[in-house]
Amino acid sequence: MGSWLHITQTIERDANWRRIVNDSPFQLGEKTVRGSWHVPDGTQDYYEIAHGTYPSIDGSTVAVPMAVEFARQHLGLSDDDAASFVGFSTTHQAYENLITKAPNYAAGMFRGDEAVFLDDTHPVDLIIVTGPSADELALAARYGVTLIQKPVCYDAFVFITHKNNPVDDLTLEQIRDIYSGKITNWKEVGGDNVPIAAYQREENSGSQTGMIDLVMKDTPMLPPEKVKVAIGMGMLIDVVAEYRNNNASIGYTYKYYIDNLYKNEDIKTLRIGGIPANEENIRSGAYPLSVCYYGVIRAGDEDSAGGRFLAWMLSEEGQACIEQAGYIPYGYDIP
Repeated sequence: MGSWLHITQTIERDANWRRIVNDSPFQLGEKTVRGSWHVPDGTQDYYEIAHGTYPSIDGSTVAVPMAVEFARQHLGLSDDDAASFVGFSTTHQAYENLITKAPNYAAGMFRGDEAVFLDDTHPVDLIIVTGPSADELALAARYGVTLIQKPVCYDAFVFITHKNNPVDDLTLEQIRDIYSGKITNWKEVGGDNVPIAAYQREENSGSQTGMIDLVMKDTPMLPPEKVKVAIGMGMLIDVVAEYRNNNASIGYTYKYYIDNLYKNEDIKTLRIGGIPANEENIRSGAYPLSVCYYGVIRAGDEDSAGGRFLAWMLSEEGQACIEQAGYIPYGYDIP
């Protein structure tokens, strides 16, 4: 299931959805009988379909709706079939799959009158992800792989706390001090006299890499206690919302994720240095933790299915599809 385990919202096209792509060059290949299984009336064949000119895509949980929109646009799939078709293995595994040329075993199937599975031997061609961690770059170096990464949209790295916490705003320095152990009580940053429960993510997750690269930088984080490591962004949001039924917790995630994929009414997003993470501030860079998601391929694959699809993602048409999926497009004048 991969990323779908960390998504609680239904991914549907909204009422203003429009077809943007016509006569797409990216299409699935030949369908062949893969086997049969028993059904009440006897046996039924099930099928395998080749990727054809459509790339094998993997990625971060936060990019799943983008890939679902691509499947609607290029392959003409219904919302249900597009959601079944798209399966991401989450950030770190996606990088591993791309670098080692492994298949995306989280990829799905079509659930119509026939059971049709994607070719599960085809290596990943393209990933849509947050930036690589040091471990992922080291893995690429070990395999002699150079990664080509292009920004495809904007988002914001955000800090969350319980909605009843009186603190609404922290500086980056205060956040670093919390996660390095210098600040341990909310009263030190204008809140109640309660110890801070600072949650973090597992190593090499997209948000943990963002925390280290964007916020902590050269400041070491405290070694996390077991209870304060959240496996998956959804778990982190839940523990921040419910930790001992009070307002002591803090954690971090991506704005698109909590706005669209895993909503929780008991959390709020903190301003950073007085600046909220709204679209205007994200686009302008005024919000200090504005980030991008990237389309990533292997160097040398520019003319393959993955490279051609990435070039399309950066086109005006591709950016319009990304925007329709609810993201802040990067712009199509990318060198």
